[in-house]
Amino acid sequence: MLYAFGFQRVGVVVSDLYIVLENPRAGHEGAEHGVRLEVRLLERGEPRFTYSSRPIEVGAPVWRADLLEAVDGPPGSFNRTHHHPVFTGWEPGRRVFDEDLKANPVQWVGEQLANLEGLLDRAGMADDKEAAADAESLRQSVPEIIATIDSLLAKVRGGELAAGPGSGQLEPVRVGWL
Repeated sequence: MLYAFGFQRVGVVVSDLYIVLENPRAGHEGAEHGVRLEVRLLERGEPRFTYSSRPIEVGAPVWRADLLEAVDGPPGSFNRTHHHPVFTGWEPGRRVFDEDLKANPVQWVGEQLANLEGLLDRAGMADDKEAAADAESLRQSVPEIIATIDSLLAKVRGGELAAGPGSGQLEPVRVGWL
């Protein structure tokens, strides 16, 4: 399931995720599931005619939070939860594990989104005034985004979302929009 919150230049996309990494770091072997959230840049195309739909591009990622836990671990452990504060093009930088993020991931993500200026600065985009102009609109939408994350996490834990391919094998796979 994919949710998208669009502002003028910045968007927030949120989806359930099931993943088995190709080259996991030690202690992170096996399947992970949960919710992935990304701050992305948006582009508006021009409509072809007066009443035609406008093309919308959900473009390059700026920041990512992965609220994940091992599928075979205790629900609510968030033992694989991390974030990626920097991207190079479409590729995320290293995983950053933060104790505050793990302790209360949904609140922590909300705090990051409420400080878009700081998030852009850490991502090396402090000079993007167009993106920074979305800060207040994003701050006002944080409660709705948090409610979406909570709803998706409940569906993941209930087995409705972020299910694996069903083969039971732990070959590299990624199931989800993001």
